[in-house]
Amino acid sequence: MSHNTPLSPRPLHHLSDVQRRVLTTRQLREHGVTASVAAERCRAGGPWQQILPGVHLLHPGPATSEERLLAALLYTASRGQAADGSAPGGGEPGGEAMITGLAALALRHFSSAPPLASLDHIDVLVPRTRRLRATGFVRFVRAGTPPAPQYLAGVPTAPVARALADAVARLTDAVLVRRLLTESVRHGHCEAAAVVAELNSARLLSRPHVVDAVDALLAEGRAIAEGRLYDMVRGHHLPEPLWNVELRLPGGPALGGVDAYWREQAVAVEIDARAPRQDEEVWRGGFGRKREHLERLGITVVRVTPKRLRESPEEQAAVVRTALIAAADREPAPYLVVLPR
Repeated sequence: MSHNTPLSPRPLHHLSDVQRRVLTTRQLREHGVTASVAAERCRAGGPWQQILPGVHLLHPGPATSEERLLAALLYTASRGQAADGSAPGGGEPGGEAMITGLAALALRHFSSAPPLASLDHIDVLVPRTRRLRATGFVRFVRAGTPPAPQYLAGVPTAPVARALADAVARLTDAVLVRRLLTESVRHGHCEAAAVVAELNSARLLSRPHVVDAVDALLAEGRAIAEGRLYDMVRGHHLPEPLWNVELRLPGGPALGGVDAYWREQAVAVEIDARAPRQDEEVWRGGFGRKREHLERLGITVVRVTPKRLRESPEEQAAVVRTALIAAADREPAPYLVVLPR
């Protein structure tokens, strides 16, 4: 068999261009290429190269970003087994594996993430039971229960919040961490609460530069949620409320701030942008206690989350409209002093 002999007997028309250029030793054997022939073609100056152990690049010269991603997944699928001795599952390249970390963010076109071609390593998220060893440009991140992958151009990729946590775990550049986190919310990739939940699960919230970035992230998330609330009220033709005010009883203590308040109907809207690290007991001592106090005074409090404002503004507008209409059937609330917050 010469270097120019086509692969056989299994046809390649079912594969994409990049899949035809990156094949494992097993796949080559299925095409009639023995291990010795593959080794001969991968010698210095030959037409092929071994990009990772057991994974071959069927052309000379540098691998493209897409080829490196596929090679990482093929290497993952071809190596190791579960702790119980079973083979890794799944019919896709990599089985249960998915791209995570900076590579996953680059795939999603994060402007703050380095381009794929410049990354020294590609992080692959795998179940904790997989027996795998990092090699070449492939590193492994393990998870007890991996999330469901999201496919980008056919590449299984970790959800944004998980990819961010895996990237942040390896970063010490405080500026880059802050840019990545704020970009994830500013550009609508995910909600701030989801990011904080993943960072908390990864035990990263004890790192000072991560805590500072999370504060900026939550502030960014709240500002975006407030903008969506304005758009919801005006886009669905609700009466104009008093925005971002503090409520007080005449001569009494402050009752707390709300994001929107309809004085005549005694209806308040509050954005619940709590981070998941705040447990229910903490919430009841703050947000919950304030809401209960206002409702005892006859004020209807509508709680909305940033996620609901993003995904279902029409539904949230309907809830607020219903509360405004229902105000006509309630006893008037006591007079409150309303101050800018």
